[in-house]
Amino acid sequence: MIQEISLWRLAIAFTPALIAIVIMFVWAQNYKTAIYGVARMLLQLLTIGYFLTYIFESDSAWIVVIMLSIMIAVSSWIALRTLNKQRKYLYKITLLSIAIGGGSTLLLVTQGVLAIEPWYAPHYIIPLAGMIFSNAMNSVSLTAERFFAEIQRGLSYLEARNTAFQAALIPITNSLFAVGVVSLPGMMTGQILSGVSPLIAVRYQIMVMSMIFGASAIAVACFLILVKQVKHGD
Repeated sequence: MIQEISLWRLAIAFTPALIAIVIMFVWAQNYKTAIYGVARMLLQLLTIGYFLTYIFESDSAWIVVIMLSIMIAVSSWIALRTLNKQRKYLYKITLLSIAIGGGSTLLLVTQGVLAIEPWYAPHYIIPLAGMIFSNAMNSVSLTAERFFAEIQRGLSYLEARNTAFQAALIPITNSLFAVGVVSLPGMMTGQILSGVSPLIAVRYQIMVMSMIFGASAIAVACFLILVKQVKHGD
């Protein structure tokens, strides 16, 4: 049984974050954004904790579908955070890219690998969707920033596309190299802490690593293809 964390012990976990913010302040970095990010994280997680309890207890397919739609919509908007001037123009492209890459991967994993019943089982769908969409979001965000930076430098579409695609997949590719040697990822660690056999936890982690790598690559490819289609009307 996993150990429960009391609120006052949870407060201790903020120590590294506070040290990081102090460093940012001393070094004249944008510490206000970090404070806002930590505060927003705290509020969002506390809210989603109560909300997920409601979703799990309601066992409603419609609520799960609405939740997935919100996750895709919000992740698509956040992915373009560094491109304020082009955000509205690129939003539909990003939304479609994450929906295709993440949605198809989620469907394959939940129905083909896990074969969950009912198909909308929230305690499976929501956590897996969170991992898939968040990684696709990060990859598309890196892609968009790098692609338009290369275009502004005067590179051709093909050169910018290839550079952006490669750069976007560096974080997840590094994770593939490091998993099991340098790091024990979240799902595997959580399962082991809750008493699941490491051999079973490893299978789930293999599934997770494969799905986030595939979803990220598909989403990035869709984004780069759709950007060309819209820009050139092909």
